[in-house]
Amino acid sequence: MSGHSEFSETPIEPRRLNPGVAALDRVFDRINAIVMLFCAVALVAAAVVLTESVFVRYFLHATTDWQDEATVFLLVGATFMSTAYVQSQRGHVGIEALAGLLPPGVDRARRMFVDAASFAFCVFFAWKSWTLTHEAFVDGQTTSSTWGPPLWIPYSLMATGVSLLAAQIFVQILAWIVPATDKSEPHP
Repeated sequence: MSGHSEFSETPIEPRRLNPGVAALDRVFDRINAIVMLFCAVALVAAAVVLTESVFVRYFLHATTDWQDEATVFLLVGATFMSTAYVQSQRGHVGIEALAGLLPPGVDRARRMFVDAASFAFCVFFAWKSWTLTHEAFVDGQTTSSTWGPPLWIPYSLMATGVSLLAAQIFVQILAWIVPATDKSEPHP
């Protein structure tokens, strides 16, 4: 849908998609743009916190209790929250050794199977992540450091990110199965 597809060298034209799928794709493009802005801010914040930590430890000889955990939380959040955007660009690592060897119809079936299997895995991962988040929140779980921030924070970022990834893959699966408005061009 958005950007470049791993299946073709040219961007996928949203007008070729079913109007409903294209509208859903545009919604996810907007969500991904907003999330990526927050991810960029989180990465800059992680760099600032780590730099401050080094400065405080080296020059002021003070302890840094919270900086490492705060940085891990920021990096975990940025990593998981950015996965839907990366998927929308088909930017995840894929093995394309078979693509050139298989007939086009078989390769298309292979790609559809990979999307379906990825979706199933992400749905399961999201469900388990939300369960973990709930348990951490209800039980008041914290890290073992002296700072002791609540664990539901990184768990919820992980759960939200994987949920967005599952939703993005679902939109891409819809593009495979919902008839396009222009049937002269194959689906992505």
